[in-house]
Amino acid sequence: MTPTEERDGLHAYEVVLKHIEAGILAGTHRPGDQLPPERDLAAQLGVSRSAVREAMRVLQTQGLITSSSGPGRGTRISPARGDALARIFQLHLTLSAAGTADLTETRVALERSSAALAAQRTTGRSVRKLKGLMAAMEQSDAVDEFNDLDTDFHVQIARAGQSELIADLTVAIRQAVRETIREATRLLPNWPDHRQEILNEHQEILAAIEAGDPGSAANLIERHIRRAYVTLGISGPEAG
Repeated sequence: MTPTEERDGLHAYEVVLKHIEAGILAGTHRPGDQLPPERDLAAQLGVSRSAVREAMRVLQTQGLITSSSGPGRGTRISPARGDALARIFQLHLTLSAAGTADLTETRVALERSSAALAAQRTTGRSVRKLKGLMAAMEQSDAVDEFNDLDTDFHVQIARAGQSELIADLTVAIRQAVRETIREATRLLPNWPDHRQEILNEHQEILAAIEAGDPGSAANLIERHIRRAYVTLGISGPEAG
């Protein structure tokens, strides 16, 4: 590493990271904006092109940029979506003994908010989507397919509340413990009963949203989440 590749104790790739992060925070880099070519960034920041590439790999892993080849494409700023956030939550669960319990309460708080907002802001189109997901769940007996539709139902509630950030966080929390839920569900001795309980609870939540009752919608979704993960015998947030 050359002297120009280390500033204030930072490694070369961290110089690039800090530069791009500062641009995002300052509003210089917005979603969809194209970043300068690798060689230009390297020259501008006084680092090697390999340092720029390393920084880009980190940013791509974080879900903050996308790269594509071809004329006029290059590397662009992209807001972190559910999958990228899920990886962060998974790491948190692995490293923190209290991670799962934290995510449980986070999910409850998050989905109470999303259900209340949905009851206040939902449209006829959003209600139709929720009813369509309910109909699909009623036709599904397979654990994996049912759980995927279940996730879609909860995410659609967040979108019905017109909050993409809450929707992304809902996806992230649920994906972070996806395998735990799948295995717990497969071990249930009474899967048909659990499935029916979920359907009944979803119907109640949907009725409260359609009636424009935010308090009931929030209380029902909390009861649903807590009941479901107790039934599954796990301490995680992903249950219903």
